[in-house]
Amino acid sequence: MTALIDAMRELVIANRILAHEGVLDAYGHVTVRHPDDPKKFLMSRSRSPELVTLGDIVAFTLDCKPIDDLGRPLYSERPIHGAIYQARPEVNAVVHNHAYDVVTFSTTKVPLRPIAHGAGGIGHEVPVWDIADTFGDKTNLLVVTMEQGRDLAKKLGNHEAVLMRGHGCAVAGLNIKHAVILSYYLQLNARLLMNALMLAGGQQGITYLAPNEIETRLYDERNPKFRDRAWEYWVRRAGCDGL
Repeated sequence: MTALIDAMRELVIANRILAHEGVLDAYGHVTVRHPDDPKKFLMSRSRSPELVTLGDIVAFTLDCKPIDDLGRPLYSERPIHGAIYQARPEVNAVVHNHAYDVVTFSTTKVPLRPIAHGAGGIGHEVPVWDIADTFGDKTNLLVVTMEQGRDLAKKLGNHEAVLMRGHGCAVAGLNIKHAVILSYYLQLNARLLMNALMLAGGQQGITYLAPNEIETRLYDERNPKFRDRAWEYWVRRAGCDGL
């Protein structure tokens, strides 16, 4: 029970951090794999991330069926999370957001590659998934079925994140702290890269991180002490010390 309460508490804090840092707004969501049952995950009821509390957390099967929703409204895009957990056993936290700078790269041919050392953890490539490729142009771009979620998870593959054309992104973390760090720096790198593209007049003038530099950063971010330092800072900024 202690592990479950701790996981729920971290999930609340993750929602608050990402809202405070501008990665999530009124929409978007965070989940964590259930600490006692890897075939379940935890997610808030449908609520703006900044307002999430412990009492809002609901458990779901990996097919996104609620264990007991108590009649509360639920996020329609939970198949993003369930499908990624099904496809990636090592993933224990998922973030879906609509960060505006990130959306820009989902609609262009310019790849979102890391240019700053802090963003090396987003990996060598951030693929772009277009729902219309498989499901046509009659959708509202939301991922509301397990079929759509699994198609997205397939595009994610073994990457840290996947962009969703005209919509946002999904980020896969080893744990919730890792997922928060990736989500934060994915947005920051998008903003920095847009500025660099304007200054350089195109991709030819950009110096991206080298493959070995990215590998080093990927290794660093798997160190719990590395994640704890950023987490402590963001917890204080979001006013979550007492949670």
